[in-house]
Amino acid sequence: MQRTAGNDAQIERMYRGLDPQDTTNAVSVIMKLRGETCDIDCLYCYEKRKEAPGGARIEPGQVRQLAELFRGRPLAVELHGGEPLTAGKDQLGSILAELARQPSVIRVNLQTNGVMLDDAWLDLFDELYPDLQIGISMDGDARGNAWRVGYDGQPVYPRVAAALRLLAERGRSAGVIAAVTPAVLGRAEAVLDHIAGFGSVNAVSFVPCFDSSVRYSTASTGRRTSASRVLQQVHVTGEGAPDWSVHPSDYGDFVLAATAHWIGEGHFARLKLEPAVSAIRRLRDLETGFCHFTDLKCDHVFTLYPDGRFGSCDELPWPQAQLTSLPEALEQDTVRDAQRSSHLLEQGKALMERCVSCEYQNSCGGGCVATRWRYDLAGDQDAYCDYRMRLIDGIAALLAQPADRSGAWCRTARWRPRDPNSMADVSRFLARWDDSDAPRPAVRLHTSTHGNINTVGLPGIHEADDLDPVHPQWQQAIEPGVRSLVDVCTARWGCVTYDSCQGHAYRDTDLAAAPRRVGLLPRDRDEYTAMAAALCRAVTAAAPQLPPAVEAEVGRADLTCEKSGRTVPVLDLVLRPAESHSWADFFEQLDAATVTVLRALEAERPVPGLACSCPCPVPAADPAVANTTPTLS
Repeated sequence: MQRTAGNDAQIERMYRGLDPQDTTNAVSVIMKLRGETCDIDCLYCYEKRKEAPGGARIEPGQVRQLAELFRGRPLAVELHGGEPLTAGKDQLGSILAELARQPSVIRVNLQTNGVMLDDAWLDLFDELYPDLQIGISMDGDARGNAWRVGYDGQPVYPRVAAALRLLAERGRSAGVIAAVTPAVLGRAEAVLDHIAGFGSVNAVSFVPCFDSSVRYSTASTGRRTSASRVLQQVHVTGEGAPDWSVHPSDYGDFVLAATAHWIGEGHFARLKLEPAVSAIRRLRDLETGFCHFTDLKCDHVFTLYPDGRFGSCDELPWPQAQLTSLPEALEQDTVRDAQRSSHLLEQGKALMERCVSCEYQNSCGGGCVATRWRYDLAGDQDAYCDYRMRLIDGIAALLAQPADRSGAWCRTARWRPRDPNSMADVSRFLARWDDSDAPRPAVRLHTSTHGNINTVGLPGIHEADDLDPVHPQWQQAIEPGVRSLVDVCTARWGCVTYDSCQGHAYRDTDLAAAPRRVGLLPRDRDEYTAMAAALCRAVTAAAPQLPPAVEAEVGRADLTCEKSGRTVPVLDLVLRPAESHSWADFFEQLDAATVTVLRALEAERPVPGLACSCPCPVPAADPAVANTTPTLS
């Protein structure tokens, strides 16, 4: 697959290439201290499926080579495996001491299964690298850890739980990486509660087992097949995905349920939850360090094996992901040239081309390139994109209505941010709307040749005064094509409208055509919840009767208050062209579609406690969390 030249610049916004002159953005290096060598034998282990023989150990000299290679820029290191503790205390101690001597190393994380962790190891960490961040691999409760076994086929969960308790006794914190398999599906709340019950845990990252392409069990290297490999063979049939694999939609539902519970139970006060926090940060236009949500993807993530093989992210297939060997990588230019010559990375960037025109581009960040690559091979990349969109939609709903978890499951209301979308003073506008005695001075109203009503009488997006139904010029300020929709929202529904547009073709101009739209500004979160549910019910009822060229959509967005700088959640009812239909067809059928939607709105009203049309598998609203907002740290 090749990229289109015209889209390269836009792809670069989501997948930035390595710039040897960049001294600001960190690169991440995953150091496979023992290759695939591990003291347990998890059935789903992707490292043992690679051509990555273990036994050797990364040396301190290789740490110095890495620091020299990436001199002048920050370096984040993850000590990984297999199991890094199998390197032994002397060897790992020398690695930590060397990392501590490198001023460019800004962070070191140790990812371990926890089985060997004891006081002696923690004493070593305290002595040589007190700021070492520890990550423990544990898939929730005992039932969730069914796939994590020793070579004898027996569960290792009790020893991992003991390691987390030991960390708490020592006053240390740890993050937990939990694989989402069928063993935890439908139990997100219980699994999260169990992990949160360990006093040492301050972060949880739920990662998916997207292993639909795995058809063969992992080969045994010894003369005897271990009990764990025999057990694995039972769950890999060669005719479909292995039994531990999950579909993207199942993973998305799990994460949404976990996020709703994380907010509702107040876990956010102590635990960072991924991918929820990164999604929240992107929805709030904030940066995140999670490569699935940022532009620092595979060209900024590297893997080093003990034999010196140096390549891209360890989630990509090896040996295809190898770029060079560490002794040959004398400078970043060498690495960058190898990246540009990599067919695998070129394929990855090409897969981002579909993101260029996606409405979720800014909030999604493009996701994981390695996962896109696997699903593209399977001919099912849509499944991955669908999950990403559902995740964004659901988390946007939870941010807007945290007391009502059911909003996360609405498939009608979608995240549709608008730029620009601001108002001079939101609080003052809402107060005036409900105060019939407030002064309402005359405003400027001019109409463009394309039917736009604003202060300057020009097509496109221009300043317009914020009016309310009591204002003498209210009817004059509403564009005729959208007036009936505005009237039903304000008069029958009792809602506040902050914006409206009748839709404009903008023929013979360079402006993009505009859909028909009414923007609703809730007075509080309870009203937001009721309005979102009512819009869902109305749009769902209208959908089968709409003319073919028009679709109705409910959009979630944020409105920025120019005075305070704060944002408030808003809802937009939008009539837009249906897929595969032209704007010309849309405008021809728009008025008929408006009548259909109007009738559906007239049959509904925002009623507190009345659900939307979408099935909800989670508990109902919890008033105790109505005003909570998760932290973004």
